[in-house]
Amino acid sequence: MSVPAFIDITEEDQASELRAYLKAKGAEISEENSEGGLHLDLAQIIEASDVCLKDDDKEVESVMNSIVSLLLILEAEKQETLIENLCEKLVKFREGERPSLRMQLLSNLFYGMDESAPVRYTVYCSLIKVAATCNAIAFIPTDLDQVRKWITDWNLNTEKKHTLLRLVYEALVDCKKSEAAAKVMVELLGSYTEDNASQARVDAHRCIVRALKDPNTFLFDHLLALKPVRFLEGELIHDLLTIFVSAKLAAYVKFYQSNKDFIDSLGLNHEQNMAKMRLLTFMGMAVEFKEISFDTMQQELQIEADEVEAFVIDAVRTKMVYCKIDQTQRKVVVSHSTHRTFGKQQWQQLYDSLSSWKGSLATVKTSLQTLSPSA
Repeated sequence: MSVPAFIDITEEDQASELRAYLKAKGAEISEENSEGGLHLDLAQIIEASDVCLKDDDKEVESVMNSIVSLLLILEAEKQETLIENLCEKLVKFREGERPSLRMQLLSNLFYGMDESAPVRYTVYCSLIKVAATCNAIAFIPTDLDQVRKWITDWNLNTEKKHTLLRLVYEALVDCKKSEAAAKVMVELLGSYTEDNASQARVDAHRCIVRALKDPNTFLFDHLLALKPVRFLEGELIHDLLTIFVSAKLAAYVKFYQSNKDFIDSLGLNHEQNMAKMRLLTFMGMAVEFKEISFDTMQQELQIEADEVEAFVIDAVRTKMVYCKIDQTQRKVVVSHSTHRTFGKQQWQQLYDSLSSWKGSLATVKTSLQTLSPSA
């Protein structure tokens, strides 16, 4: 990537011009270049760059891009500390102010470096932090496949990997990208091993609450398989998750009656929980029965007779259940329902269905060959 330069002169003269510019702005910096070389010049220039960021004019972008361009020509071993220092300034300086400039500078730095350079991790994390302060995460690549590739390319250790995924998750949540955030959190929790899963208690707790709160999330059984979530067994949060995975509405009502303060402390809305549990209970009923009477629905879902039709319409809108209302016979006829859990039993059912389908196709083929030998 071509990064704009402050002025078309040698690196030494460019550093000298930067020094003079910053000093004229009031920075405590000598106009004379360091005898130690360009990397020492840049260390002093970056330290004094705060005065430059205070200005709100086009010249500032050229000055800062000049610093970036000089950083990019340094040897890799001399870049890391300087890049970390610059990123820290761009993230912390008057947080919330001039975010577009700070993001542009970080982007120039990020895309100007070699794709496998480990220090890109620092720049990317800084980009996420700045973007999160101004609701601009849409302009930062957060696709999970790309993030996984960078984690591999940069050879991140476990701590940095978790930090990066957590940052991406929190930024996506802040920007109300709940579906993408959920995938990142599952990736984060899935990266823990038996040895360190107990350290993920906070992340696991947050993941469960976020999933329960999301109005578009209805399937939770995959969370129970995550090692950090398994470490929460015996705690109220795990009991609550288990109810949403496989229990009926009555079980949630009983839990709520005994643990109202706990539900409130999680920031969960009881009425929203009731609505979600009604749908989940109905999904379970629809898997088991192809016809469900209004009376059964009223009893199991704790709704009035005049609420059944509206409930079914809302349930169909979620695309988790497909059914029709037979008002004459006061029943719901189910054509399909998503399984709340997908375990050994569901795999066996799928296998049996596919085997039956395969057998039927073989019968049809044999019949066709009998009717038309040349076929």
